[in-house]
Amino acid sequence: MPMINAQSAETNFYISEDAANVLRVNGRNAAKMKVVMASIEMIAWFDISGTPRPIRFRHEGDVVKVEMIIRISEEKIAGNRMRIYDCQSEIHGLMKQFQLKYELNTCKWFLYKI
Repeated sequence: MPMINAQSAETNFYISEDAANVLRVNGRNAAKMKVVMASIEMIAWFDISGTPRPIRFRHEGDVVKVEMIIRISEEKIAGNRMRIYDCQSEIHGLMKQFQLKYELNTCKWFLYKI
């Protein structure tokens, strides 16, 4: 499968020319995530400034430990401020990336993408 190197100021992305199955490749890891947007039960700790750090969560009966937080960002959609966590963990023996969202107004956690 031929790859195109699309460089930006911060990172290198490799994009497949196969339009039916476009994968974003970050280094050696291919990230193809599905939007889920499911409410989850979360265990998190808060630092002194009040920033939550996810520890583990339950989704569909499975408990997933958050092994690594890759990036934390913030967005505001329709007046709702949300903190977005790009994370990585081993799920069912495979290293997977996923995205968690924390709604600041309601203090609810969501599994956004996996």
